[in-house]
Amino acid sequence: MLQRIQTIWLFLAGACALLSIKFPIYSGAPLNTTVYQEITGTVTIPILILTVAIGVLAFIAIFMYANRKLQFRLCLIGIILQAILIFLYYTKISEYETGTFSLTAILHALVLLFFFFAARGIRADDRIVRESNRLR
Repeated sequence: MLQRIQTIWLFLAGACALLSIKFPIYSGAPLNTTVYQEITGTVTIPILILTVAIGVLAFIAIFMYANRKLQFRLCLIGIILQAILIFLYYTKISEYETGTFSLTAILHALVLLFFFFAARGIRADDRIVRESNRLR
């Protein structure tokens, strides 16, 4: 059902993931240059593909409410993919000599947090359904 709390968490995770494509997370000068560049979700093809996949995965998981186990697995996959994406950003940022993080870098941490909250809500729903089946 779409009125569950995990729907909100999954929507927020997808929105933050897709917003991170446009907004920069880091501004700095790459090694051996003095020109400042911004790192966004379009900096490399693997980062772009992974960012879009995470956003789409969150929106797909919203409509898998009839199958809670699959929805929970999609949340776990989203957490793993987001961790990989953060690692890819870290390796890209390590190529920079100087720079600063943007305030929008927090979007990636929020995606992890929202996927975690959604998984927790799905787990709670599953527990409620199992308890109601025992009462029958």
